[in-house]
Amino acid sequence: MEVESEKSGPNGKVWSFCSMPFWQTTHASSSSSSISSSVHSVHQQSQILQSLDRSTHQPSSTVSSVAKSLLPTRRRLRLDPPNKLYFPYEPGKQVRSAIAIKNTCKSHVAFKFQTTVPKSCYMRPPGGIIAPGESIIATVFKFVEPPENNEKPIDQKSRVKFKIMSLKVKGEMDYVPELFEEQRDQVAVEQILHVVFLDPELPSPALDKLKRQLAEAEAALEARKKPPEETGPRIAGEGLVIDEWKERRERYLARQQVEGVDSM
Repeated sequence: MEVESEKSGPNGKVWSFCSMPFWQTTHASSSSSSISSSVHSVHQQSQILQSLDRSTHQPSSTVSSVAKSLLPTRRRLRLDPPNKLYFPYEPGKQVRSAIAIKNTCKSHVAFKFQTTVPKSCYMRPPGGIIAPGESIIATVFKFVEPPENNEKPIDQKSRVKFKIMSLKVKGEMDYVPELFEEQRDQVAVEQILHVVFLDPELPSPALDKLKRQLAEAEAALEARKKPPEETGPRIAGEGLVIDEWKERRERYLARQQVEGVDSM
């Protein structure tokens, strides 16, 4: 049953308000909810289609960069030791560590050292270019600060770190540190190396290996200092040539003297 009421508005017009039965109210509310749900679903589908359309037209470089970020970083260099630098603990002295670096990829690779304590250490070489399959042994020099407040050597482990970075380059070229600034997008961090101190008086496999690597590094350095062997004629002294040529010359002059004597 509908109840009608009349009220007079400010302009003298009559506004009619009708109260709807319960079942009609429920039906209208349900219909409104259904329509709202349908509109929301259509809106979601439209957003999905727009997103797919945008991804379809994105440059391939963007998709490639996302794919690369999901892949694990491939190492270009093999390090030995892989993640530590061992130093003999001798407070107040400059000590040495060594690390073998091998190029494991098919192209030339430039490498570079960085450290958190540049004032107390340096690397030899600080950087360079390694051919495919080539190995070198780099030497790291560090001044060991005397302990303070009964500080133990192991306490310094987390404060001193080294970083080795790599960069692929095109063939043989002269190494310059600016390569890493010019192509910073292609630079990869190979490893963060932590410093570990060893007791020089206590024999250990790590200390023995360090001594071997340091000896190999010194031998390689001495070999680089030697002048290259000459492939031309061997010089016996200032203004002289090899003995065989000298002997032939002397025989020729002697023969000329004999022939001159016979002709007289």
